[in-house]
Amino acid sequence: FFQRIGLCSTRSYGHTVKKYNSFGDLIQVLGTPGKKGTDLNPLQFDNPAELYVEDTGDIYIVDGDGGLNNRLFKLSQDFMILWLHGENGTGPTQFNIPHSVTVDSAGRVWVADRGNKRIQVFDKDTGEWLGAWDNCFTEEGPSSVRFTPDGKYLIVAQLNLSRLSFVAAPPVGSIGSCSVVSTLQLADQVLPHLLDVDRKTGAIYVAEIGARQVQKYVPLKSRFIPAFGE
Repeated sequence: FFQRIGLCSTRSYGHTVKKYNSFGDLIQVLGTPGKKGTDLNPLQFDNPAELYVEDTGDIYIVDGDGGLNNRLFKLSQDFMILWLHGENGTGPTQFNIPHSVTVDSAGRVWVADRGNKRIQVFDKDTGEWLGAWDNCFTEEGPSSVRFTPDGKYLIVAQLNLSRLSFVAAPPVGSIGSCSVVSTLQLADQVLPHLLDVDRKTGAIYVAEIGARQVQKYVPLKSRFIPAFGE
């Protein structure tokens, strides 16, 4: 599996993406630990925010949690760059703090473009820009995005609102506009930073930087309740 660590440039392990085997042994490092940069050969990062690994081994990385870069990479399992979008701005394919990335079953890549208060969507094979959602995020940009196991909903975390929103996923061939089906309001100042979803059970794991904890929410009759103590 893969793990993104070290977002602080003052520490010797920051600005890297590290690969571990199933025993927890470090086997490869992308980037120079403690050194931020913009280079592509070799790859250099500045505050990579998150990554997503497909079953094929292809890797998507959003690089730029307030640092030098505002980039989205697709890498092969042997770390070759397959395509890249990497420019600061507000237009299509441009980013302002890309903070989370996920892929749906239709082959679309969804990126939480937090600073621009929108989600951008790309074709996973070509990197072609397919559209953007911005109508749901007028109060605050999205911090994290993940799909439910059935692919019907995109779960979106908003940091300072301490909120999770369940957004209807569009049909194949259309992006449409964002439509919030329901929300889960967390306690004040919980600050959900990133989330992930168990593909088998549908449980949601939320990393909360305000509460300094990870909470697990389990589906129960179309609603989610916290699973305390897990």
